[in-house]
Amino acid sequence: MEWFLNLLTNTSGVGHIVMLYALVIAVGIALGRVKIGGNKNGIALGVTFVLFVGILMGHLHKSAGVVSTDGFAAPENVLTFIQDFGLILFVYCIGIQVGPGFMESFKTGGLKMNLIAIGIVLLNVICCISLFFMIFYKGGSMAGENSRSLAMMVGVLCGAITNTPGLGAATEACGTIFGSNAPSIANGYACAYPLGVVGIILAIIAVRLLTRTSLKEEQEALEQEKAANPHATPHRMTISCKNPYIVGKTILQIREFLGRDFVCSRILQQGHVRIPNRDTILGDGDLLYVTCAEADTEAVKAFIGPEDNSIVWEEQDVPMVSKHVLVTQPQMAGKTLGEIHFSSVYGVNVTRIRRGDLNLFAERNLRLQMGDRLVVVGPEDAVDRVAAKMGNSVKKLDHPNLSAIFIGILVGIVFGSIPFALPGVPTPVKLGLAGGPLIVAIAIGAYGYKFKMNAYTTTSANLMLREIGLALFLASVGIKAGANFVDTVIDGDGLTYVWCGFLITVLPILIMGIVARKWAKINYCTLMGLIAGATTDPPALAFANQSAGNEAPAVGYSTVYPLSMFLRILTAQLIILLLCVA
Repeated sequence: MEWFLNLLTNTSGVGHIVMLYALVIAVGIALGRVKIGGNKNGIALGVTFVLFVGILMGHLHKSAGVVSTDGFAAPENVLTFIQDFGLILFVYCIGIQVGPGFMESFKTGGLKMNLIAIGIVLLNVICCISLFFMIFYKGGSMAGENSRSLAMMVGVLCGAITNTPGLGAATEACGTIFGSNAPSIANGYACAYPLGVVGIILAIIAVRLLTRTSLKEEQEALEQEKAANPHATPHRMTISCKNPYIVGKTILQIREFLGRDFVCSRILQQGHVRIPNRDTILGDGDLLYVTCAEADTEAVKAFIGPEDNSIVWEEQDVPMVSKHVLVTQPQMAGKTLGEIHFSSVYGVNVTRIRRGDLNLFAERNLRLQMGDRLVVVGPEDAVDRVAAKMGNSVKKLDHPNLSAIFIGILVGIVFGSIPFALPGVPTPVKLGLAGGPLIVAIAIGAYGYKFKMNAYTTTSANLMLREIGLALFLASVGIKAGANFVDTVIDGDGLTYVWCGFLITVLPILIMGIVARKWAKINYCTLMGLIAGATTDPPALAFANQSAGNEAPAVGYSTVYPLSMFLRILTAQLIILLLCVA
C-alpha cells in the first residue's frame, strides 16, 4: 500500500495532481446536477459546484496537514497554470459562440433590450462600489487593506450575478496588481453565489408583483403580436399567375414592384416544369411554387394570384429534388445568397436555411455561416453541383480547426498583454488573459470570414471545450481558496458578503425591471429572459421558460447575452485594474 499512500501524499507528482482534479471535477459535476427544491421545479448549481468541492478539498488538505501550511493540495505554480489555461479556453469558446450574433443583437428591438441589460450591469457595479465605501472602506488612500477589500467585493459581485467568467477576469487582474500576495476573491464569490442564484429568480418575481403584471395577459399579448406580425419564417404555397398587369414581366421586376422578397423554386409553363431565375417571364395561368416570409403571404397572393393546390409537383415531367445542403466550405462563409447567384448560375433555388434551431427564410441579403443547412430545389444534377460547391461534408464539421483556435488564442493573449495608458491612472491597463482572448474570439466569430479564418466548431464541440476549461478553472480556484475559506466565513466577513451580494443581485434587477415595464414597455415574458441574459444565469432562464410557456424568454436571453457577457468580464477586471493599488 506504500505506492498508494505515495500517490495520495506526493503533491508534486503528476499522478497526484491529475487524480486530485479528476476527483474534484467528477464529484462537483455530480453534485451540481442535484436539484434543490425537487426534480421538476428545483434549481441546480451545475458545473459551478466544482468550485465548492475544490474549496472543501483545499480545506481538508490543510486540516489534515498533508501539504504545506499554505493549504495548497498541489504546487502553486501548477494550480496557477491550470487555472489560467482553463480560463483562456473558457472565455475564448464563449467569444466564438457569441461572436456571430454580437452585432446582430443591436438591431431594431434588440437595441432597447440591450440598453436595459447595460443598465443592470452598471447598477451592479455601482452597488458593489457603493457597498465597499459604506462598509469596508477604512479611509485614506486606496493602497493596502482598502484595495484588498475592494477586490474581495468584486468577487462578491461576480458571485451575486453568478458570472464565473467575470471571476476569472478579476482573479487574473488581481494577480497583475497584487502578484503572489493576491487576495482569494473566490471566497467572496462562493459566499454570494448560492443566494445570487435564488435572488435573481426572486427579483424576477418581485418585478411582476411591483408592476402588477398579469402573466396570462402578457402571454396573450405575445400571441396577438405574433398573429399581427409573423416572424419571417418560411411559408410555401402554389399560386396561379392571374394578374394581367404582371403577365410578360420578369420575376425580378415583379419582386421590385411588390417590394417583398420571395423565392420561386419551380414554375409550370405550358405543361412543363422548370427552375426559374430572375429573368423568367411569367405568362397568364402559370403556376408558381413560392416560398416567402409568413408575414408576406397575403401580399404575394394579392399581387400575383390566388393559391392553387391542384398540382403535385413531384409527379410532373421534369424530376425535381429538394435536398439539405450543408455549408462546410470556408470560402462560402460570409457570402450573401444574392452574391452566389443560385438560380442564374446553377439553375436551382434556395428556399430556406436551417441555422442551429432557427428556420430562416432565404433572403438575398442573408449572409451564410459555416454549418448552415440550405434547402436547395432543382434538378438532381444541379443540386449535386451546389452541394459540391458548398462542401456538404458532415465529417469536415465534426473535426474542428484546432490551428485556427490556437492562433486565435495566441493573438488574444498578445492583444491582452498590450498596455493601455489611461488619464489619471498611474498603472497601464491590460485586458489580460481573459479580456484579450474574449475580444479576439468575438471578432473572429463575427468577421473571421473576411480574413479567410475558419474557427467554426460544432455546438457540442464548443460546449465540450468550454466546460473543460471552466471545470479546470473552478477546480483550481477552489483548491487554492479552500485553505482560508472557513476562516473567511466564520471569523471574517463571510456573512457580510452574503447580504451584500444579495443587495447587489436584487436592487439593479428591481430598478431596471420596473423601467423596462413602465418606460420601455417590454413584454414581461421577454423581460424574464432579458434579466436572465443580463445576469448570464441559465437557472433563471430555465425558470423563465417554465413560467412563460413560450419562446419569448429565449429570445430576450439570446438578444442581450453576448453584450452582457462581454461587459461582465470587462467590468470585473476594470474595477480592480483602475481602483485597486497594491
